[in-house]
Amino acid sequence: MSCAVRRAAAVVFVLAWLAGSAVEAAPASPRIVVDKSARTLQVSLGERIEASYRVGLGLDPVSRKRKEGDRATPEGNYFVCARQPHSAFFVALVISYPNAEDAAIALRERRIDRRQYRRIAAAIAAGRCPPFDTPLGGWVEIHGSGSASDWTWGCIALDNPDMRAVFDRVPVGTPVLIQP
Repeated sequence: MSCAVRRAAAVVFVLAWLAGSAVEAAPASPRIVVDKSARTLQVSLGERIEASYRVGLGLDPVSRKRKEGDRATPEGNYFVCARQPHSAFFVALVISYPNAEDAAIALRERRIDRRQYRRIAAAIAAGRCPPFDTPLGGWVEIHGSGSASDWTWGCIALDNPDMRAVFDRVPVGTPVLIQP
């Protein structure tokens, strides 16, 4: 075997060994699950629940949000689309309500038009906050200022120390599942 071939084989071996030893499991991304009936918010990393907190919901805590001003908390799959470090309600995570499913239902029921549907669907597909200026409303947050009762206009409220803990560990893009 020539010297050049041996050298090339050694380089390949070393690179393969380094690549194998450098491969580590990527850290698990956080996920939020809100259970409306249990009034809880859980933060999970992978399959492990890292923390669970008590929450307050909208003044109509049972219904699924359908329109601006109905004071109901949405249900479905969303994501954190913005972070508000200086909120009127301590700190806040904005969720991507309305999502494409909310918009499709509203379009079918003629509560929004095709242009509004396309704007919502395009924003969600691009990983951005949807427009909040449609009849469906928006700017639904997970925020502080207390979980003792259902008092919000559709947001999810935690006690301030709990909200700080969630805010500090949850980046934009984090999935949020809100269950009935």
